[in-house]
Amino acid sequence: MSQAVQTELKMQVDGTEVAFVDGETIFEITQRLDKKVPTLCYDDRLESFGACRLCVVEVEGIRNPVASCTTKATPGMEVRTGTPSLEKHRKTLTEMVVSENQNAKGPEDPIKVDPLRGFASGELAELADRYEVSGDRFQGMTSGKSHEDDENPFILRDYDRCISCYRCVRVCAEQEGDYAISVMNRGFATQITTEFNNHLRDSACTFCGQCVQVCPTGALADRKAIKSIDLPEPIVKTRSICPYCGVGCSVDMMTKGEKVVGIQPAMDGPANAGALCIKGQFAFDFIQHPDRPRRPMVRKNGELVETSWDEALDRAAAGLRDARDKHGRHSIYGIASGRAPNESAYMAQKLIRAGFGSNQIDNCSRA
Repeated sequence: MSQAVQTELKMQVDGTEVAFVDGETIFEITQRLDKKVPTLCYDDRLESFGACRLCVVEVEGIRNPVASCTTKATPGMEVRTGTPSLEKHRKTLTEMVVSENQNAKGPEDPIKVDPLRGFASGELAELADRYEVSGDRFQGMTSGKSHEDDENPFILRDYDRCISCYRCVRVCAEQEGDYAISVMNRGFATQITTEFNNHLRDSACTFCGQCVQVCPTGALADRKAIKSIDLPEPIVKTRSICPYCGVGCSVDMMTKGEKVVGIQPAMDGPANAGALCIKGQFAFDFIQHPDRPRRPMVRKNGELVETSWDEALDRAAAGLRDARDKHGRHSIYGIASGRAPNESAYMAQKLIRAGFGSNQIDNCSRA
């Protein structure tokens, strides 16, 4: 039986012939070629939306520019990505978007970038800097009404910064399946909202923080992280692994000096691809919690007092032996911490299984 040979698909991008795979969009191809095609609504984990119109390109034979993120490449297509006409279009759109953002005050006071607000929170500021625009050219009504009174401890809803890109709504629906937030009204009355416009804690929100990390303006922000914005030290990101379960999500720990000030999901994490649960995203306080023991402690006369490691380990071993001798090996039950590394979990189960002959050992790392 003869095997059909697939013809290589080719098109032209800015005068250069390139090969592409059937089903690729023009935007995906331009990204692969490192073309500087801007966007504010695109996320490669989400269905293409084509709302911001910043990614438009010119296609030979088509009268008007097309959104590259929603237009599939076809053989023989000729695409132009950075003509003067396109750049003027993009600059005008950027000016209009920036005028909606209350964080932009004018050319002498550009959009402030607070990296602690979220992973993508500086995208609009970077675009405004690229096109050298401010929010003073277009004046008039603005949309967005902040919910800074939302009493949840994790997510700040600063919708004065919102530009209605809908990334937050889409990631909540498409990636999390929660549908906790949506859009209401139209035009300048457009608003990101929850059921009955209530607080997040009264919605289906699981506080995974994905909406925070995809927001290109910081309209949705990490409440816990921004408490440290005024600390003088620079932000340092360190790649690590979330300690809470067995999935192995990659995270970037953000520190200022010796203090951990926030956690961001690794967008290139092989296990999580930019997603985290509420614990992985927000539950890092234990690292520097004032109640966290820093030295071994034992109870004497009803009070916990500091002691040496030798005395603490001897006391623990004696208590375990006494329980086994009095009540049998099944009276001992081990619980390993999900925050401990795999090596510690291994040693804990070895202690219970080999040391005491029991399989009664568990922890929370069973996702």
